[in-house]
Amino acid sequence: MPTADSVLVLTGTFDPTADLVIEELNRRGTPVFRADTAWFPSRLALAASLDGAAGWGGTLTTARRRLDLSAVRAVYYRRPTAPVFPEAMSVEARNVAAAEARRGFGGLLSALSCRWLPPPGRAADAEYKPLQLRAAVEAGLRVPRTLITNDPESAREFASHIGTPVVYKPFTPIRGTLGGRSVAVYASVLAADDIGDPSISTTAHLFQEWVPKAHEVRLTAVGRQLFAAEIHADSDAARVDWRSDYDSLSYRVCEPPSAVANGIHRLLDQLALPYGAFDFVVSPSGDWTFLEVNPNGQYGFIEQATGLPITAAICDYLEGTDRA
Repeated sequence: MPTADSVLVLTGTFDPTADLVIEELNRRGTPVFRADTAWFPSRLALAASLDGAAGWGGTLTTARRRLDLSAVRAVYYRRPTAPVFPEAMSVEARNVAAAEARRGFGGLLSALSCRWLPPPGRAADAEYKPLQLRAAVEAGLRVPRTLITNDPESAREFASHIGTPVVYKPFTPIRGTLGGRSVAVYASVLAADDIGDPSISTTAHLFQEWVPKAHEVRLTAVGRQLFAAEIHADSDAARVDWRSDYDSLSYRVCEPPSAVANGIHRLLDQLALPYGAFDFVVSPSGDWTFLEVNPNGQYGFIEQATGLPITAAICDYLEGTDRA
């Protein structure tokens, strides 16, 4: 049986974050096989068999390359897209093919006996904000008072009870086009008239107390290593949500307090994640408040701005040479 030495990178066609990792693995001489699940079944062929205790073996094959599945040491699961089926197939046939691909192709990949960063099932669970907020509390991290509701009156009562400004946040990134223009929904501080808006009844909404901030922190955890950077905003919009105005931001390397670092490790252990991109608010008095963790979040802009060796840590993890 061949030595497990290849890293399988599953991601979309355009992914600068995955590019950073692939370039570093190439520099180290580690074999890399990059694929997108959208290539299956027309551009990516799978053939795998199970033979007793040897486990699953077989190949993934494209027009140019072939991967021996028994030689995979780790999978970097970034942002692959859904399989694409022939347009000539009926809607019903495509639905069946998609379900079979998910359980067959996806199930085979998940059965590989190797490291995953991150494990897709665990990552999918952790993307639920109610789950990660509960887990953060249990891990000992400070969390803003939060309400999830579709009841306008409950939103009014929440705002009245906490006695501070209220922030609305979408559960998932909302981006698209409207009238030919790119639009996005960011966190926003609500005016008093907005808190009981009837449109709240149309779906679930997340409201949190506003936490006074000196700055924010993006902390990237890879295994047991933590890489933290302060984010200082220089515009009104970015002071509410720094993602709304990257041009106004500046960065500074920092160290999390030991209690916060310990809470992060407990949270990752509870969620069974080897990676997380954490967002914290740091108050003027120095208290760190957890906002969220993205189990597959971007880190390249932080590394570029600060020089923190996050790509190297990810590659160490994938190669199995990371620090315990």
